Amino acid sequence: MTDNAELIALFDRWEKVWHEGQYDLVADCVCEHYIRHGEGSSRTVARDAYAAELASIRFERPDIRVAVYDHAFQGNSAWFRFTFKWTNVATGEPSSRAGMQSYRVEGGKLAETWLSMQPLGSTWPDAVAQDCWTSRGMVA
Repeated sequence: MTDNAELIALFDRWEKVWHEGQYDLVADCVCEHYIRHGEGSSRTVARDAYAAELASIRFERPDIRVAVYDHAFQGNSAWFRFTFKWTNVATGEPSSRAGMQSYRVEGGKLAETWLSMQPLGSTWPDAVAQDCWTSRGMVA
């Protein structure tokens, strides 16, 4: 069983991977093989290959942010209600996509995830994000 402090520390590191491109933290965040369920398929991806995927996403969407609205931690699991936000580099227009994601943690690392996404352009109606993924403080 993972305690909430360990989960908070894990997702604080994971937020740095996404928002700051700190890919050296991926080894501390993700199991050697990461199971991903979503967008119509399931797959197991090697940790290094997933780090490369994240770098590719950030290259295509350099200002991508993950705005988190709600989250919960319990035992070896966590879930987040979030919106990806970025600028379309071809048009300069803002883009977004809302989703829900749950995680299973094993040995203090992300082992498996389930992802459900809304269509391109979607957002959550309350649209007040937490100041960081693991906090309850809100920012406008």
